[in-house]
Amino acid sequence: MLLEHRGQRPAVHESAYIAPTAVLCGAVAVGKGARILHGAVLTAEDGQVRVGENVVVMENALVRGRREHPAVVGDAVLIGPHAHVNGATIEDEVFVATGVSVFPGAVAGTRSELRINSVLHVNSRLAPDTVLPIGWIAAGDPAALFSPDRHDQLWEVQRDLDFPGTVYGVPRGTSLREIMARQVDFYGTHKGDRRVG
Repeated sequence: MLLEHRGQRPAVHESAYIAPTAVLCGAVAVGKGARILHGAVLTAEDGQVRVGENVVVMENALVRGRREHPAVVGDAVLIGPHAHVNGATIEDEVFVATGVSVFPGAVAGTRSELRINSVLHVNSRLAPDTVLPIGWIAAGDPAALFSPDRHDQLWEVQRDLDFPGTVYGVPRGTSLREIMARQVDFYGTHKGDRRVG
């Protein structure tokens, strides 16, 4: 399904394949030879999504572009099932496994591997050729790697990455009631979406 959002329409290279149950919404550009499989959602909220050549976005993955943080996926990239790439840059030849989360402002360097259920945190940069192990978290610029049991050490790095400011545009400590009121307004713009393909 192709949807116009905020006056922007998806652009798909003629050699790409978009599954009938995939959704492309807004300013989404899909490159030569790309494959967007069933249930995948590529949504350009108030920014862009750009997918390079020979990319596979697998079932039920989400790629979201934002004004301050477009989603940019390089060439020869695999984005696995149920992965979440939100306002991040995925450079060429990156493997993004099942269930991976990549947050706004993050960069996954060329030929890096983000293994099952790993997290590349907001405003963090994973160096080229780095392997992020299963379930681990990368945070910082350059990113340090943390196993899930090292929360206290992770928090020392994570605290200064400004997750609430980057993702929601609010200072830390803002109530969830206020954040959700803003989110409801932001996503309410989808009421005006129009199917174009």
